[in-house]
Amino acid sequence: MLFLAWLLLFSDDPSPPPSSVSDTITVTATRTETRLGDTPSSMVVLSREEIASSPAATVDEMLRQVPGFTLFRRSSSRVANPTTQGVTLRGIGASGASRALVLEDGIPLNDPFGGWVYWGRVSTLALQRVEIVRGGASELYGSGAMGGVVQFIRRQEPALAAELAAGSQSTTAASAYAVVPRGDWRAAVSLDVFDTGGHVLVVPDARGAVDRAADSEHVAADVSLHRGTAFLRLSYFDEARNNGTPLQVNETTIRQLGGGGDLPLFGGLLTGRGWLGDQEYYQTFSAIGAGRASERLTAEQDIESTNAGSTIHWARAAGTSHAILAGVEIRDVSSGQRQRTFGAFAEDVMLVSPSLSVTAGVRFDVWENEDQWSPRLAVLYRPSRGPALTASAYRAFRAPTLNELHRDFRVGNIITFANDRLGAETVTAVELGARGDHLRATLFWMEMDALIANVTLSVTPELITRQRQNVARGRSRGAEVEGEWSITPSLRTSAGYLFADAVFSNGNRIPQVPRHQATAQLRYQGALTAALQGRWSAMQFDDDLNLLPLRSYFVADAFVGYPVAERIDLTFSVENIFNELIEVSATPVTTVGQPRAFRIGLRYAR
Repeated sequence: MLFLAWLLLFSDDPSPPPSSVSDTITVTATRTETRLGDTPSSMVVLSREEIASSPAATVDEMLRQVPGFTLFRRSSSRVANPTTQGVTLRGIGASGASRALVLEDGIPLNDPFGGWVYWGRVSTLALQRVEIVRGGASELYGSGAMGGVVQFIRRQEPALAAELAAGSQSTTAASAYAVVPRGDWRAAVSLDVFDTGGHVLVVPDARGAVDRAADSEHVAADVSLHRGTAFLRLSYFDEARNNGTPLQVNETTIRQLGGGGDLPLFGGLLTGRGWLGDQEYYQTFSAIGAGRASERLTAEQDIESTNAGSTIHWARAAGTSHAILAGVEIRDVSSGQRQRTFGAFAEDVMLVSPSLSVTAGVRFDVWENEDQWSPRLAVLYRPSRGPALTASAYRAFRAPTLNELHRDFRVGNIITFANDRLGAETVTAVELGARGDHLRATLFWMEMDALIANVTLSVTPELITRQRQNVARGRSRGAEVEGEWSITPSLRTSAGYLFADAVFSNGNRIPQVPRHQATAQLRYQGALTAALQGRWSAMQFDDDLNLLPLRSYFVADAFVGYPVAERIDLTFSVENIFNELIEVSATPVTTVGQPRAFRIGLRYAR
């Protein structure tokens, strides 16, 4: 953290960053600012306008409009157990741990103990944009980026925004974000408070006396100090939730200090990020009696963990044909047991001709008695006419978390045991893509080895027993297609489709992965703002034996923002307009996702 303080005080660039960033600019694919059209990665960028007009109540629900993005299960973070809130991209997730790295301004949001994500830590009012990289990115980001990267970029220009909302299911929300400049310095403050009564998770015809609405509440607050590109941020997050019965609860408290910045050095740019924090996690487990008429407590877990990490990389142009990057990363997490990781990486982007570039990168990671190499080779061809073409081949990995190695858990009448002999899971992949003015398409073939999954050991009427194991092999192959068009200057539409044939080596489909997903959006920006969106998902299985199917579903959502005074909008959102029944899990009792819900609010933005 001394490095961060040094950057804050002595950065050579005291001026704030540009007040806006074009949708053609991204930083996640190569860890440096690169035009979106100049990266061979399959990537989606959500602008601030798209974020502001989303009907979703939470960040993870907003991101579900990106084809291929899901949490481990179909439920929202409003009511889902935190341990199921890891990101799945392109069908390579077989458990609740995230297969994608989630960052906010370059600092990881993935839980260091379990790998999942607390989405309530992210305030949409603070966001400038969101960048989603689909496909392995371990050559730059190491463990956790096996399936891709999601990065939240905060607003840096002077700003003041606030929102109050209330709606069905006794939902209330209040958010505020401010950036205040003082000479060469800027201070930023963010506050987000959310409370919902939730909904009953069990399907109506299976409910019993123990079932109740799964409610949740959280407070997320942070304050940061900026000078030029350097910043220090102190954040706090506290969440409490009920998981659908009187005895099943979660409580989490997270405190974190983080920061980073850029420093010109040796003709290039040195970029650093560092963080340290602690976490308190409490959860109870229960067994449900026959007819769901009774419940008994089976276990309590009270886990305290600490974590720290730092990443530093240096980038510069070498002549007129090369852009090189090299860096190191260190992470440490402790919770009774300890896990330390070290990674070193390098990349060269070579301009072979004005229309052809080649990217070659490699990373080496080591932890405990294991190590992994993560190479990548990618080609981008941009002719003067016609679509741009991309091709890439890479290897990515994810190391098991302390949670997977050492923590047992229970959901309903399913108990899953930890496994301290787990090794890293890996993916070897090939991608081919084409991009035009309005359409993008990518074909992918991903071979997975030692995939960590919850494997069924025995099934009885009273109890299903599983254990985390490294499955021999798996595969996900498919295609993603996206398009966007301007119908009029005020009216835009977009759509996306993902086909993912994700199976284990025995032919069984990977749990919680549908073969087909599709999304569509229509957005109007004029005297008022209006947005209509829909997503469809085919059927999927809840278990590795493919004995517990979950039906397909279609959900439509809508948003309207109407100006009622200068800089003040009256907002109205409705989710699941047609009140579709969304099957989320079978434990073996079927649980369901968000029913129809609405919110009305006031939003101020400057």
